[in-house]
Amino acid sequence: MSALYERLMRVAAPEQLLRGEPMAAHTTFRVGGPADWMFFPASEAQLLAALDAAREAGVPAMVIGNGSNLIVRDGGIRGLVIVLGERMSAVRVDGEIVSAQAGAPLGRVAAAAQAAGLTGLEFASGIPGTLGGGCAMNAGAYGGQLSDALLDARVLLDGAVRTLTRGEMEMGYRTTLPLRRGGVVLEARFALARGDRDAILARMRELNARRREKQPLNFPSAGSVFKRPEGHFAGALIEQAGLKGAAIGGAQVSPRHAGFIVNTGGATAADVLALIAHVQREVLRASGVRLETEVRVVGE
Repeated sequence: MSALYERLMRVAAPEQLLRGEPMAAHTTFRVGGPADWMFFPASEAQLLAALDAAREAGVPAMVIGNGSNLIVRDGGIRGLVIVLGERMSAVRVDGEIVSAQAGAPLGRVAAAAQAAGLTGLEFASGIPGTLGGGCAMNAGAYGGQLSDALLDARVLLDGAVRTLTRGEMEMGYRTTLPLRRGGVVLEARFALARGDRDAILARMRELNARRREKQPLNFPSAGSVFKRPEGHFAGALIEQAGLKGAAIGGAQVSPRHAGFIVNTGGATAADVLALIAHVQREVLRASGVRLETEVRVVGE
């Protein structure tokens, strides 16, 4: 690990590298053990240098955003966690094109579009993820998804940085080519349409009000835990199985929205994963539908 530290210090400042950092502080579920090392790059060049440094030092590396779709096991993560956050979060508007770096919160990207009188990203204003992770999984809400507006994306894929068009991204329901092949979205551009600023803002406020009314935003969570099964809604299947409010340790199926599992206080990753498995078993028994997780599970 000292070899990794020495290599990273050639390209970054000491405050950009943390040792033994709890992953619970970097996931919206607020669970997860420590990462051996955590690095916050300030540029694409630093990100690539960090990945090279980890490879040269024989240390496994993982890239994350704000951890909104991530469950880290209680043993933490061995190796290097690279966080694409505030240091890589620039958002630019050029005509009807909105560009954003991977660390930009989706809400900020949507707000920049609204301020410029551009419509097409209203649905994203309340999604808690960052641009990189959201684009990699084709995040969506309220009938919209990022593939509806994506023009192209800069992606680190198979060791090379490439610009992929929307078609080349192969975007489906909560999946893309980079996600399936372990790529990292570095930046993306969205082609939007002119609209009325006030009408766009009103739509964003309406969707966020609906979100506050129906979703358990007062507790830590990773949003919707399960993918939508074909012909069904995960939350409805979970509720029909009598699981609303079911709990293991500090993890609970939200009484407000059964599609969410929340941390009511002091939950461990083991609690969350045990509850997910319980929900999957009971829903399969009750309905014959096998729920697939939307969240990513990593660590020891």
